[in-house]
Amino acid sequence: MSDDFLEQDVRYVKGVGEKRANVWADAHGVRTVRDLLHFYPRRYLDRSTITPVERLQESPDPVTVVGTVQSTNIVPGKSQKRFELILQGERGGRMKCTWFQGIWWVRKAFEKGDQLAVHGKVEQYGRWFSMTHPDFDKLNDEGAILDTGRIVPLYPGGEAMEKVGLTSRSIRRILYNLFKEHGLKLQETLPERIVEHCDLMEGRVALRAIHFPKSQSERAQAEQRLKFEELFLIQLMLAQMRQQQDEVAGPAFDAPGEHTKEFVHDVLPFELTGAQKRSLREVIEDTQTGVQMNRLVQGDVGSGKTVVAVAAMMHAYDSGYQSAFMAPTELLAEQHYQNLLEYLQPLGLEPRLLTGSQTKREREEALRALRSGESPVAVGTHAIIQEEVEFDSLGLAVVDEQHRFGVAQRAEMFEKGQQPHMLLMTATPIPRSLAMTLYGDLDVSKIDEMPPGRKPVETQLRSEKRRGEVYAFLRDKLEQGQQAYVVYPLVEESEKMDLKDAENGYENLKKQFPDYTVGLVHGQMKSDQKENAMARFKDGTIDILVSTTVIEVGVDVPNATIMLVEHAERFGLSQLHQLRGRVGRSDQQSYCILMAGYKRSNEAKQRLEAMVRTNDGFEISETDLKIRGAGDFFGTRQSGMPDLKIADITEDTDILEEAREAAFSLVERDPHLRSEEHQRLRRRFEETYAAEGLGFARVG
Repeated sequence: MSDDFLEQDVRYVKGVGEKRANVWADAHGVRTVRDLLHFYPRRYLDRSTITPVERLQESPDPVTVVGTVQSTNIVPGKSQKRFELILQGERGGRMKCTWFQGIWWVRKAFEKGDQLAVHGKVEQYGRWFSMTHPDFDKLNDEGAILDTGRIVPLYPGGEAMEKVGLTSRSIRRILYNLFKEHGLKLQETLPERIVEHCDLMEGRVALRAIHFPKSQSERAQAEQRLKFEELFLIQLMLAQMRQQQDEVAGPAFDAPGEHTKEFVHDVLPFELTGAQKRSLREVIEDTQTGVQMNRLVQGDVGSGKTVVAVAAMMHAYDSGYQSAFMAPTELLAEQHYQNLLEYLQPLGLEPRLLTGSQTKREREEALRALRSGESPVAVGTHAIIQEEVEFDSLGLAVVDEQHRFGVAQRAEMFEKGQQPHMLLMTATPIPRSLAMTLYGDLDVSKIDEMPPGRKPVETQLRSEKRRGEVYAFLRDKLEQGQQAYVVYPLVEESEKMDLKDAENGYENLKKQFPDYTVGLVHGQMKSDQKENAMARFKDGTIDILVSTTVIEVGVDVPNATIMLVEHAERFGLSQLHQLRGRVGRSDQQSYCILMAGYKRSNEAKQRLEAMVRTNDGFEISETDLKIRGAGDFFGTRQSGMPDLKIADITEDTDILEEAREAAFSLVERDPHLRSEEHQRLRRRFEETYAAEGLGFARVG
């Protein structure tokens, strides 16, 4: 099958047509023949995995049941109606399936006598075994297929797919005809050497076997091959980016000079930890090679990444270069700017701030100082990479919270100055599997050591009925002269509602704590108002700081020992961990109190339990990755990485490592995939990454 055919519009495939093609594209991104071949089953029906209705029992694990629809009914209830369906097994046993949502659509979907496969968790209510909102597939006349012991693929669906007749059954027929007509023309994408060395199933066999497996072992082999190929293409991109980077000349910095030494030994009121010294040494070595540095520094909140970045900027200044410090939000950029002022002014240097909300005059003055070389450091949001910003000699670009910036923005930074060295920082510890995928083109430094004298933050989960207890505890700490954050979630879609929530909380706390000063910070305040409130909190004038946006604030207030998080069930796990990192910045015992509502999803329960269980950022990130999956874990959506269709980097680490080794080894042998045996792979790669403008397509 030629590559041209694989890129053909799916509407021309027998059994699809325009209407179905449009729905398929909208619902699942299936637009070409290639997309169709890689539209994988979500699960399979196998005789050995079907539970007879007569043998049902309550279980935490989902099961698959096959039966005939005996009756359907809409049942009135106290608060809402529900749709009930009675399914009868081969030997007369019966079970109930219940839907509370989408009941009118579901009602139309079934008729008495339909053959169904339902999949879900079984619960017992009285004498009935029941499934609530089960996945289902209509089998109808396919009972015979099941009786022959075939493994039957079931595909992702939905209401829109059903309406145009795209059921698992019709999708099977479309794919069956496609393989029958064109299957033998499918060509191998991966080089023969890799297929043999990694003991992989042949590509076209794997595609047939994932849709129509002859056995469970053949299905497992097909899955292994397709996972490998998916991960291999990502690692190939990273290997090629790494190859490009190794070919890019960067500024050659000198040995560390007087400003670097003075900052580390005189300005800082403490000695660097071993991990900070190691990371700084790695940065200094990189920047002296004459090749552009691309290094990621990762470490928990409060581990001291910023100090390493400032030392690196002083190293750049001693070598005659300027630095740019990029943060994802204005508030965080302003906080970094304040910190940099404290660090650099004793050295007689002045950083410049660049944000979108500056006055024209402030901005022009900052631009002039950077253009002339008068200022050694620019601090700002992505505004720094806008065209009108010119540097006299930019040698180092520091990007804070790297996961907020996409690959395209990172690429724009490369264009500034003389290919500046790149130092990326993240306070979100990254699971190893994700680091290999998201940052596989970078060198990584880990700051896995906290400054001496810090005590682990004690985390407690509390419900609304214990609020009085929490306030008594808070009052006790305030009496001892300590300070507290009270944080409300901020969800952009309901910003007004959330702001109201925070404002109500602020008014309530003023009444509860009349002898103390309560401050409020939120995203709709002007910059100077926010700065003023933060400064007053830092100098101790404000005792309790209520905020919706403190998650963005890199402010260091050692005297703040309590982090009270309202509606904690609404925060993500990495957000909660970052919030907790705002306290515990001194030798005093600090506390993180999570106030959570009774209505908690399973995911929310897992997040809150993880917070109470551990302070280890790497353990937190592994848990977060397992709960959310790689697709939603920060950055993957905006990082230029394609969505994974079959591989799961949380589960497939072994395959990922093998794919990485094969990809990097291949690029070492043939950096631009120019040899004859790699042409098909090169075309496949360019098609995969053409939209991102990355990889081989960029080097020609």
